[in-house]
Amino acid sequence: METIKSEYIPGVCNMGTQEIKRRMRAGWGGAVVTIIVWGVFVWLETPAVWRLALFFPASMSAMGFVQAYSHFCAYFGFASLFNVGNLGKTDTVVQAEFRSQDRRKAWQIVTAAFGIGVAVALLGYFLV
Repeated sequence: METIKSEYIPGVCNMGTQEIKRRMRAGWGGAVVTIIVWGVFVWLETPAVWRLALFFPASMSAMGFVQAYSHFCAYFGFASLFNVGNLGKTDTVVQAEFRSQDRRKAWQIVTAAFGIGVAVALLGYFLV
């Protein structure tokens, strides 16, 4: 198992253990919602086009999991913040180069999460 970094590293790690646990819970919550919504769509025999709505909970789930795995919060990256200590207490990223690296990583996370959301939505569309 990979060790959790306990310090801010630009473009690599901008959150600590407590924030990572929070993202994992969000990931699992989104996964449960995605499965429940998909089950309801199947049970109600909802038209396939409506199953594309799975994109939203699946993207939320993926966002949580990708951030937890990356040890990087996309919101913090866009907002020039980091939190590797106490939950809820953030510090500001001052250096422009570090902010740029953080934004780049945040976009990678958002892109990955949305890609996973699209893949899940398409699976929901074509399955059943």
